[in-house]
Amino acid sequence: MLPAELPLYFCGIPFRAYQVGRKLRWLLARGEIRQVMRGVYVDIRVPDSPALRADSLRLVVPPEAVVRGRAAAWLHGIDTTALSPEPAISPQWTSHPCPTVEVLGLKVITPAATAIELAQHLDRPFALSAVDALLHSQVVSRQQLESAAAAYFPEHSNSQGRQILTYADARAASPGESWLRLRLIDAGFGRPDLQVRVDGRNRTYRLDLGYPDRPVDGKRLGLEYDSDQWHSTHKQQLRDETRRTELDALGWHVIPVRRTDLWGSYPALELAVGAFLCRQPRLPRRW
Repeated sequence: MLPAELPLYFCGIPFRAYQVGRKLRWLLARGEIRQVMRGVYVDIRVPDSPALRADSLRLVVPPEAVVRGRAAAWLHGIDTTALSPEPAISPQWTSHPCPTVEVLGLKVITPAATAIELAQHLDRPFALSAVDALLHSQVVSRQQLESAAAAYFPEHSNSQGRQILTYADARAASPGESWLRLRLIDAGFGRPDLQVRVDGRNRTYRLDLGYPDRPVDGKRLGLEYDSDQWHSTHKQQLRDETRRTELDALGWHVIPVRRTDLWGSYPALELAVGAFLCRQPRLPRRW
């Protein structure tokens, strides 16, 4: 293990080549190091930060290269959950001319160009969550995105990239909300409203997504993404049930959605939403 007074990030470990794999597994199992990105490990005491991300990339990216792709979004401050199902980012760079900015001494493609690249090339759910995250974090604006997109897409393009940029919304507060919204759009229900405000007698509620303009038998439909982190304990679930009972009294039918509902193979979500809205969902699912 590196002494605390030395730099606490490093690429590889100073052992003989044949020992590296075994020593890595040993240190990871002991909880002394963690993987920052593929090929780069850090002392567990070092918190995530922009400087750590830049230092990690600097170890593997050639000096004159431009960081791009998921690595660029990560350096711009986006969490890995929004970028890929894999927890570790792979270093990506290019030597081709492209619009760049400097971030902590590294050349990086601009946030707008990053958003367009990810919208074009990532799998659709992660393409949307990545662009949503870039907009939500305010490293790029909708106006900047639209201005940059004009150089990449024809005016009436129906490509994935253009669709994702059209669907992207800065109000999405988590990747789960982005994935849920895309499932609803793909099923043919139209674009839901985000961060829907519901005024109660003594408090104001906010729903992740909803269709406030489509009441059915006096009820409106809302949907909430319940992450494992904040909605798993018995106390948290009781709080959620109480909240949804209160919303039901205010005229809202709320469908809670968990990660397994989004990524499982059965279209239970589409069927539940379709049953409430009295609409046949577009099936089979696209992802």
